[in-house]
Amino acid sequence: MNESLARWQPAVLSLLRFMSGLLLLQHGTGKILGFPTLANFANLQIGSMVGIAGLIELIGGALLVVGLFTRSAAFIASGMTAVAYFMVHAPKGFFPILNGGELAALYCFVFFYLVFAGGGPISIDAMLRKK
Repeated sequence: MNESLARWQPAVLSLLRFMSGLLLLQHGTGKILGFPTLANFANLQIGSMVGIAGLIELIGGALLVVGLFTRSAAFIASGMTAVAYFMVHAPKGFFPILNGGELAALYCFVFFYLVFAGGGPISIDAMLRKK
């Protein structure tokens, strides 16, 4: 059974990269482009910390979706989500389930994994490597 599942690992890595990038991208589109509408960010200043995070989410999410510069985009996204966790959630309490930081912590470690694993075989990075 393990052998039959192991052969899918490269494709599932690409799927993880794609979906985590897509989920990050929606945070960026909500903050920067106003879609979907996020009431908390209606008057967002692009130069603010939240505005910069929105740009990282928008650009980094798009890069992760297509698998271009995956390791660099994942490194920056991992750092951004770590900062989000420690600045926004950790001051509210130690446990992520209580401070609302589960998503930021999970994003941080998924993106950190992608720094080392790369984008997988279904990515622009892989296509460029073949040329």
